[in-house]
Amino acid sequence: MPTTRSTAGIPAPLLEDLRELGTAAVTNAIEGFSVRMKNEGFTDARIMPRVQTAPTMVGHAVTLRLRSGGPAMDGHRYLEGTHWWDALLTVPAPRVLVVQDLDAGASAGSFVGQIHAAILRVLGVVGLVTDGAVRDLGELEAMKFPVFSGSVSVSHAYAHIVEIGAEVEVAGLKVSSGDWLHGDRNGVVSIPPSIAALIPEVAREAITLERELLAACQDPAVTPDHLRRVLEARTVTPRH
Repeated sequence: MPTTRSTAGIPAPLLEDLRELGTAAVTNAIEGFSVRMKNEGFTDARIMPRVQTAPTMVGHAVTLRLRSGGPAMDGHRYLEGTHWWDALLTVPAPRVLVVQDLDAGASAGSFVGQIHAAILRVLGVVGLVTDGAVRDLGELEAMKFPVFSGSVSVSHAYAHIVEIGAEVEVAGLKVSSGDWLHGDRNGVVSIPPSIAALIPEVAREAITLERELLAACQDPAVTPDHLRRVLEARTVTPRH
């Protein structure tokens, strides 16, 4: 049976606040609380955004493991079954599908394209994160469906699900079903629920200070000493 780390949904007001923030700003805010190492909790360069026009992705993770390097032992592919939808629907919406391809980099079988992105939307999924492959980039771009993948492949190959709801690791990010994820063109970060409600305020404070620094850089008369003072003022004090 699938397991989840948390079944508590993101409160609607907080969800809207998080959608208004960039993922880099959210990550900066998280780092200010020192709740984890600064080199943990986000995806690395092994995956990249495939839809540049997609909105900010915020939702609860739903995890799958699949293989695409060889046929399923029962002769079926994920395309022919919908049993995993039941597990997906136990996680609160909005949902982010996180797929670890155990054969990523070998067969590069595509798991999601235009048709399955459309189905996922009906199921309350607002984005896909996978170290495997996707396809139909033009159609996904037109749909503005957030997709982060390790590669692109024209073929599904032998893509089939082998595990539902287990902890997965995609591009250095460990994810359990129910985890809170935030993503945009810069990447994907997991949000610790214990500090989630505080993130929007902290992020906005940092954004204000960044704008002051950027404005100072546009001033033809700015001096290095003035920039040092602005930089010192925007240093985020660790929060506990």
